[in-house]
Amino acid sequence: MSSFSAQAIALVIAAITYGTPLLFGTLGEVLTEKSGNLNLGVEGIMFMGGAFGLGGVFYYEKAAASPNGFVAVLIGIVCAFLAGAAASLIFSFLTITLRANQNVTGLALSIFGTGVGQFVGEFMRVTEGGYIAIGNDLKGYFQNPPFPASLRNIPLVGNILFGNSFFFYLALALAGAMFWYFNKTRSGLYLRSVGESPATADAAGINVARYQYLATVIGGGISAIGGMVYIMTIAGCVWNHEGLSGVGWLAVALVIFCMWRPLSAIWGSILFGALTILYLRLVIPFIPTQLYIILPYVVTVIVLVFSSMRNNKEKQPPASLGLSYFREDR
Repeated sequence: MSSFSAQAIALVIAAITYGTPLLFGTLGEVLTEKSGNLNLGVEGIMFMGGAFGLGGVFYYEKAAASPNGFVAVLIGIVCAFLAGAAASLIFSFLTITLRANQNVTGLALSIFGTGVGQFVGEFMRVTEGGYIAIGNDLKGYFQNPPFPASLRNIPLVGNILFGNSFFFYLALALAGAMFWYFNKTRSGLYLRSVGESPATADAAGINVARYQYLATVIGGGISAIGGMVYIMTIAGCVWNHEGLSGVGWLAVALVIFCMWRPLSAIWGSILFGALTILYLRLVIPFIPTQLYIILPYVVTVIVLVFSSMRNNKEKQPPASLGLSYFREDR
């Protein structure tokens, strides 16, 4: 294998690694926005997911005589999901029941969730008297590929297809399930109709509030799993209060980039992952690192401009996105 091929494969694998947390964050927000709710608190939700997910696994390992890797992964997922679901439930109550402004509430949730995540992380660090980290035995369950080495040794494509963490394949399955749900089920059609025209859906007998609550709470839980995945894979199973900074906002931008399509979020997240780490792999003299870091946002703006120029309804957000539904105005 040539040096160029090896570097290209390494770049793709790194892009998948950095793109996996973005994929979870994006899929969760896609589910939320399909119901017409615009939750800009993904940044805070992912912070909470990272802190609570790491904390759950850390205390499980501390309490168990011989911790089981499968149980540890399950605990991390459940703790992160519950943290994100709880934060999204607060958002839902304020925006759906009390009809508060979604933009302001989402920004407040972003600040609140970031603070809660940092507080939990620092609280664990202080009470334990040092860094909060997972042992090497459990790290492998979060970071190592679930496939045998024989598959990873396939020339060229082996490591790309089978050399990623378990969470990437879980995210792929989740994206496929969401695509099927939106396009092949009656419940998914009802959810999309709520996002497009809640008044029409209400007149047809669809419980608008229930669909918005469920989509927002479950979507927030999925996004929070992305924060846990970041801490457990990229941050090395060690709490870093600055490690997640900006990841949630990238996920929100990626929702626009993938045009609210779960399957498009797969390659979009890998692309954003590549753009995120480009400054580590491609160094050009006289070009500041900051220009590399803003590349994902620049790409999103360009895509948004072109999609607006096309005026294609299929590439536009749900018609009622960000608008509170007042049944009295129906």
